[in-house]
Amino acid sequence: MRNVLLIFIFTVSISCFSQNRQILYNFTSTPQSLLTNPGSDVKYNWFVGIPLLSGISTNVGSSGFSVYDLFANNGVDFNTKLRNVVFSTSRNDKVSINEQLEIFSAGFKLGDWQEGSYLSFGMYQELDVFAYLPKDYAILALDGNKDYLGKVFDMGDLSARGEMLSVFHLGFHKNISEKLILGARGKIYSSIFNVSSTKNSGYFYTIRGTNSIYEQVISANGLVNTSGLTNYIDNYSGNAKSDIMKKTFFGGNLGLGLDLGLTYYPEENLQFTASLIDIGFISHTKEIESYRYKGHYNYEGLTPDFVLGNSNNILDEFNDAIPLDSLHTKYTTWRPLKFNSSIQYSFGDGRSSDCNCTGENENKYTNSVGAQLFVMSVPRTPLMALTAFYRRQIFDSLEMKATYTVDSFSSKNIGLGLSTTLGKVNFYVLADNLLEYRDISKANSLSFQLGFNIIFPDKNTPD
Repeated sequence: MRNVLLIFIFTVSISCFSQNRQILYNFTSTPQSLLTNPGSDVKYNWFVGIPLLSGISTNVGSSGFSVYDLFANNGVDFNTKLRNVVFSTSRNDKVSINEQLEIFSAGFKLGDWQEGSYLSFGMYQELDVFAYLPKDYAILALDGNKDYLGKVFDMGDLSARGEMLSVFHLGFHKNISEKLILGARGKIYSSIFNVSSTKNSGYFYTIRGTNSIYEQVISANGLVNTSGLTNYIDNYSGNAKSDIMKKTFFGGNLGLGLDLGLTYYPEENLQFTASLIDIGFISHTKEIESYRYKGHYNYEGLTPDFVLGNSNNILDEFNDAIPLDSLHTKYTTWRPLKFNSSIQYSFGDGRSSDCNCTGENENKYTNSVGAQLFVMSVPRTPLMALTAFYRRQIFDSLEMKATYTVDSFSSKNIGLGLSTTLGKVNFYVLADNLLEYRDISKANSLSFQLGFNIIFPDKNTPD
């Protein structure tokens, strides 16, 4: 039982992620910045993302330990390293992985009668998981309860959610005035699969009674919801690839979402932006199965080491007191809500350009500095990140953005983004935590993103 539980804990733990894209945010020479703020100040006439190549991103992070802590070739036994990791972390430590693939995307300015309006649309696939390290479960799996008399183990330590989905989106933004741009993006979610267990509660403790009798109490209220997985578990004889493609294109569990954003210029060279991303939900009605452990069990015995299965009678009593029920009840999940905000000050000699295809403010400045705040809703306290950045227009066709970020995963996260437009082909590459590339096994977080687009300048400007 301990081995199974241990494998489960760490399998869940290394399949999670975060969604801060601080380099991409407001990097308007890249059309994909519209996904982080539908009110971004973009000015190209239209763009088309190269299918499956316009947006490829991954993000990996851990706030409690690194791969090196577990797998370093340093002569230390793995079990010792595992114990060190478990006992050096807290229940609020988390690990994270984000993966997103843009299937297609495009955008264009509306007609001359609405010259300040822009329409964009596209579709992307995303893996979306988040989990906390269940420390009390890990201690029980490693040591049992024999040496922890009187300690109350929190059964609510298990908090995880995971989902693979596709998103079709349609966005619109408009220049309300020379100073204000507002934008909104509607979304249709199609969930391919979902696993969610975020509202567990209960406790487990062992105390010494009289006459060498130990009393052990388990009170559990745990629920794991799943959708999209039941067909693949028992005697599946279908075509998995075909099923997943069907769910990707609106055949899964469906939901709706909304993004909102704005850009505001108090002064010509001073910019404020803000966005709310993924105000939305998914209703799970297909291929649903939930598992609930709920009940109370009080055991008295001569040994303090509680291991289910030593006695058939004990196991039967436990199953009767805290049964595992399979449910087929519809449920709803809310998307993790993301908030972004930034302030930017631009300076340096203004420059003219024959091709205004970089999406920058028409009064172009060579340099910009600023700060960005990111907040994401998670089951416990929100995830937050604060970023300072510097942007420079190196050439008319090449722009750079450097960032320094402090978040839950690292206090020395230095990132760099480059975006170049040669002719009508735009290429961008963004990477985080550059200092950790010397030995990525010791990194607490890493992210990487790249893409190709075809961009056409404003038709009112000459090539």
